[in-house]
Amino acid sequence: MAVHVINEARRCLQCKKPQCQINGCPAHTNIPEMIRLFLDGKINQAGAMLFENNPMSVICSLVCDHEAQCEGHCIQGIKGSPVQISSIEQYISDAYLDKVIMEHEPPKGQNVAIIGSGPAGLTVAVKLAQRGYNVTIFERMEHLGGMMRYGIPDFRLPQSILNRYTQKLRELGIHIRPNTTIGGALNLDILFRDGYDAIFIGSGVWRPRALGVKGESLGNCHFAVDYLQNPDCYDLGERVAVIGSGNSAMDVARTAIRKGSRFVTVYARRNKVSASVKEFEYSQADGVVFEFGKSPVEITPDGPLMVDTSYDENGNLVTEGAELCPADSTIVAVSQVPKDKIVRTTTGVEVNERGLIEVDENGQTTREGVFSGGDVVMGPFNVVLAVKDAKHVAESMDAYLQQKKAAENS
Repeated sequence: MAVHVINEARRCLQCKKPQCQINGCPAHTNIPEMIRLFLDGKINQAGAMLFENNPMSVICSLVCDHEAQCEGHCIQGIKGSPVQISSIEQYISDAYLDKVIMEHEPPKGQNVAIIGSGPAGLTVAVKLAQRGYNVTIFERMEHLGGMMRYGIPDFRLPQSILNRYTQKLRELGIHIRPNTTIGGALNLDILFRDGYDAIFIGSGVWRPRALGVKGESLGNCHFAVDYLQNPDCYDLGERVAVIGSGNSAMDVARTAIRKGSRFVTVYARRNKVSASVKEFEYSQADGVVFEFGKSPVEITPDGPLMVDTSYDENGNLVTEGAELCPADSTIVAVSQVPKDKIVRTTTGVEVNERGLIEVDENGQTTREGVFSGGDVVMGPFNVVLAVKDAKHVAESMDAYLQQKKAAENS
């Protein structure tokens, strides 16, 4: 592994205008500097730079769509293979994760509540804890990580990495309350009552989007977001139909094969998948079969009824000629939307027609002192975009908290 990473690092041309960083990486990681430090034997400095810029670097190095981002903008890729930036970042950030000393500024005496521990929540938690705020994370599940832990299979993102990360959060002094739902016994009003000066909502998108066709409540039909949380609870049988073509559909299909299903078919509405090229190719390598231009019109006990995707002059799906696609189980993987428990149990936090929380340019919601970011604001995207958004919101929260303290002391 080390030899491969060194050889890849040596291929970097150290461009004066590195497109991998400028246009490729949403977090604007200084990739040339990372590689230069690494080749100079300064791996710890490279790791520190990565962690400071993106606290989720070790995770992004594994799950980002590198072909469309950093590696897709590498000039070496024009005439040959791009530098495998992901491998270099993974090697550095993974080695540094156990070495990083989680330091923070002197305590500011202000409390911040973080609801949800996905990439957005964890990024805000780290950034504010480093600045001396007393941070508590409220996570409704048993372990931290949000959709990174419960939505990405272990073969793509080992849970051991998230466990190591959790230990670093504790070293930073962050309090963690697992198995705690905000919107049940606790709500935003109670958090403010108990002395929290600001709240960040990073609760993600955990409610599956339904197809809206007959049969979705049958016992042989499941939703991807539910299945991926604990695949071992399911007995899918030998034949599995996966409806949808995003990365979550690929995760479902590849997981089902690993759990013993022999014949897994992904049905895509369009003539191509919406998943990354890498995940599509990995799925094919695992034996997943793909059917394109297919739309479901009903789920039956024997599998989904599918039609060739075509529309009439009014834009309605033409449903004649539906064909049964035999399957023991059908899994619906067509995106997710936010749950509404948090906003239902409080006042002042507005959402749009998609159920996403409305914020201004600084991540401030329509309620004073409440901020939000990540998927619950943008919709289901990816880890690095959630990090980018969360870094900006953390800056805004810091400014808000400083202004609040100054006003209280005046």
